[in-house]
Amino acid sequence: MLERELFAILEGTADGAFAVDEQGLVRSWNRAAEKLLGYKKSEVLDKPCAHLLRGRGSLGTQICKEPCGVIDCAIGHREVPNYDMEVETRNGARLWVNVSILAFHDERTNRHLVVHLARDITARKKTEKLAEKLVTVAREITTMPDEADCLPPASPLTEQERRVLELLAKGKTPAQVSKELGIAPRTLRNHLHHANQKLHTRNRLEAVMQAARRKLI
Repeated sequence: MLERELFAILEGTADGAFAVDEQGLVRSWNRAAEKLLGYKKSEVLDKPCAHLLRGRGSLGTQICKEPCGVIDCAIGHREVPNYDMEVETRNGARLWVNVSILAFHDERTNRHLVVHLARDITARKKTEKLAEKLVTVAREITTMPDEADCLPPASPLTEQERRVLELLAKGKTPAQVSKELGIAPRTLRNHLHHANQKLHTRNRLEAVMQAARRKLI
């Protein structure tokens, strides 16, 4: 009875939600999980979730495996913080999700269930990858020969435009830059637009590179 109530609650969540037992077998799978991962409930019930998701961490190491460390921690009443994981969908595509864990224990049956709540963070991961690329490029720029005198003239950057490019070069995401400078995302886009015009560039990556070459940041 308690499990049915739990599964009914999970069915109404916006996150992709599924519950597994102590052996890692899928016991519930909501509609959002079907939409997120592509598997129908009938295809996954009583199947090992590790074989379905094939989850990997940011370093490419396998997270979903048997025995499952996440399940062991949850059942052992050890805190499991939210974590990012790249999973495999039914069509073979790789998808980044952020996962929250809830441990459930039915005292009447002495059965443990571990609920996974997953939401798509692929867009966030792409932004983080771009930020990492910006940092790498900025570091490479600093080792290049001094060619500032060979570059076409550029209008001076404002202090705020310079700060924006400097923070991007340090690996900050646009959202982090907006928060740190206390400006709206639209204002940030305006600063980048003006910086691109002044530096004769087309995007923020080129703007950071040009600003570094000109020793403006």
